[in-house]
Amino acid sequence: MKKLLVIDGNSIVNRAFYGIRLLTNKNGVYTNAIFGMVNIIMKQIEALSPDYCAIAFDLKAPTFRHEKYDEYKAGRHATPPELLAQFPYAKICAKALGMTVLEKEGYEADDILGTLSAMAEKAGVEAYVLTGDRDSLQLITDNTRVLLATNTDTLLFDKNAFFEKYGVDSSQFVDVKALMGDSSDNIPGVPGIGEKTALKLISEFGSLDALYGTLPAPTLTKGVNEKLEKGKDSAFLSQFLARICLDVPLDVTLEDVAYHGIDGAAAYELFTELEFSAFIKRFRLSAPETALAENAPSEKKRVGAEELLAALAGKETVGVLWNEELFFADGDALYEYTGDVTALAPIFADATKRFVCYDCKTLYKRLEAAGISFRGAYHDVMLGAYVLSPAESSFSFERLCALYLGQAVEGEDISLLLPLYREIENKIKENGQEALLHEIEMPLAAVLADMELVGCKVDLAGLEAYGERLGALEAEYRERIYVQAGKEFNINSPKQLGEVLFDWLKLPGFKKTKNGYSTNAEILEKLRPYHPIIEDILDYRQVAKLRSTYAEGLAKNADGEGIIHTHFKQTGTATGRLSSTEPNLQNIPIKTELGREFRRFFVPREAGRVLIDADYSQIELRLLADIAGDETMIHAFKMGEDIHTATAAKVFGVEPEAVTAELRKRAKAVNFGIVYGIGDFSLAEDLHTSRAKAREYIDSYLATYPAIDAYLKNIVKSAYECGFVTTAFGRRRYIPELKESNKMRRAFGERVAMNSPIQGTAADIIKIAMIRVAKRLSDEGLDARLILQVHDELLIEASETVADEVLTLLREEMENAAALAVPLDVEVGVGLNWFECH
Repeated sequence: MKKLLVIDGNSIVNRAFYGIRLLTNKNGVYTNAIFGMVNIIMKQIEALSPDYCAIAFDLKAPTFRHEKYDEYKAGRHATPPELLAQFPYAKICAKALGMTVLEKEGYEADDILGTLSAMAEKAGVEAYVLTGDRDSLQLITDNTRVLLATNTDTLLFDKNAFFEKYGVDSSQFVDVKALMGDSSDNIPGVPGIGEKTALKLISEFGSLDALYGTLPAPTLTKGVNEKLEKGKDSAFLSQFLARICLDVPLDVTLEDVAYHGIDGAAAYELFTELEFSAFIKRFRLSAPETALAENAPSEKKRVGAEELLAALAGKETVGVLWNEELFFADGDALYEYTGDVTALAPIFADATKRFVCYDCKTLYKRLEAAGISFRGAYHDVMLGAYVLSPAESSFSFERLCALYLGQAVEGEDISLLLPLYREIENKIKENGQEALLHEIEMPLAAVLADMELVGCKVDLAGLEAYGERLGALEAEYRERIYVQAGKEFNINSPKQLGEVLFDWLKLPGFKKTKNGYSTNAEILEKLRPYHPIIEDILDYRQVAKLRSTYAEGLAKNADGEGIIHTHFKQTGTATGRLSSTEPNLQNIPIKTELGREFRRFFVPREAGRVLIDADYSQIELRLLADIAGDETMIHAFKMGEDIHTATAAKVFGVEPEAVTAELRKRAKAVNFGIVYGIGDFSLAEDLHTSRAKAREYIDSYLATYPAIDAYLKNIVKSAYECGFVTTAFGRRRYIPELKESNKMRRAFGERVAMNSPIQGTAADIIKIAMIRVAKRLSDEGLDARLILQVHDELLIEASETVADEVLTLLREEMENAAALAVPLDVEVGVGLNWFECH
């Protein structure tokens, strides 16, 4: 038997929108509802292989139900603009997927579904209705089934499944709705009659007509009889509103909605625009012939060193990819290299060539391992894409090809490297970001490659001993917790801990969820005043993390010589900051005494060497003063004043010498909070004060530094207008949250707008400093090398004989990495371990 699949477009798009977090493409087009819609619908198309397929959408015009009842669907919340904007794309997408899109003024999508399913029944065609709305369950017959999309799955309802769930026949469902009403559509029903009673009444009496034909019914209570009598008109009105029309004048036949499969070219073009590379791959779509011709892969030639040298002679732009094999491209042909890598030294030493690659840092390290010290790549498409859009979730080669070329590929395809480079390089030029890529990110990759190769030495014996000390402390806290709890339990189990705190010790104020009690750090902090066990639990957690993550984790990641080779990620943050993995050396704890001790175990490789550390002092506040042009703060920094004391004196109206430690602490919280767009609620929590007092601090601060107040307002205004903010060096941060209707998400976007230019400029400055420091160490032939960067801090290992010279060099390059209205102050230190440097 042939099959018809009819889809409630509005319902499925709505369900997808609320089921998937907001997504946008690079142009800011919202895509989450479309993405979800494709997943839901294509899953059913693939399962059913329908012969006919149509999708119905509502129109904004009133329907015949509105003509009957003005209040029909009154009171509904307005559709969020982020969802509303996706409906045109949803319809285009449905057509590209091979569905016929149907709409009819005066009718709803449900009515179109009902009409098509009735047409199918007459033609002996099996009908399936895909919807997220229970209203369509009334359409179930021996021939028609409903596929009900839920939050977790799509459920198949036939007559038996419907009866099993509701206890009535599907044909009676509209009468159930007539009695119970539907608040979502503002169908009134009979006041006082809910779903349970409505089902019971229709099950007993068979229909709405039969029920009202027997009133007052002796089997019903007086109250129910009275409600039914009083609500009779409302019941029959509700029945009219709830019943789906089965004879909409559609002017189509089943053959008009025949399903012929996906329109490959249209789907490819749309999915490329929406950046649905996963769908391009899943449905095996390919670019139109013209696009394929433009990026047509040439035949790969297997070549040795002599042939490759000859082929690349005189070629200016050369692509190089090294995944499992080493490949080259010159725009005319592709070459798979089969010889000894060391024989390629002349190619990489050729200064006339522009080398284009993907992930140049990894290429540098692989070539270094083969004996070639090459650091001269001109363009890295991964870093280029990062410069263009730093907040992307992935910078894989496959994603970049889909994003910029509209090509679905698997793995790193050398044939697309040069076309990808040209596309990205052109966009970088359009944005005026050439210096950011070619003078900061590309040179930095070479510096990071060297840092990763060199690594950091750790004292393994010291780490082991400290781990044992932490383990003993952990055991001590564990026993103290058991004594205070009055029993032993698994402290690491949130469920067991919650039961001890709230059921056993009866601590106040926190509700139990379906997963048990929450025992996160925020909850525990609020419980501190109620029982001394809380402080021990927090201390236990801290010590346990230090032992497992750092004492054991650092040792585990060291090689046989005690060297840790961390991996620096250039594309890991939206602000431009570096991140570090395997292990994360940028997260070594320093806020607690126990955490700071780990710096003692970072040591030089051998006797006669030292570590030299330099750290920017309050760089983000200095950048805030510079970018905002606030003369009051600029003056304070120029005069070398303690900025937190100066702020406290002005904000709290006291002389600098009268500023107490507590006042300075409050001023410091406001200073740094302002950089991150802090509100009165968060500041109140940080300072353990009232929101009114926190608001007073913020207002006083902004009155003290009016240019900062103006900057914060102007940068947010600019972000709303442009959709992004930029650093002093041209790094962009796109902020799609500013387009959202949700106030909390918009507020988050505004905080991002305030902070990103400052944090991003700080990231750019430390990168510039790293490049300059590495160059001078090399140019001057000093026995020293950069080994670590932690946000605003650089660590160098050097021979004792050149320590003073390196310290001076390090300070000079960091202080002069950027010209600001305020000095860039750098704190430096030397020691036999990282701890001693401070």
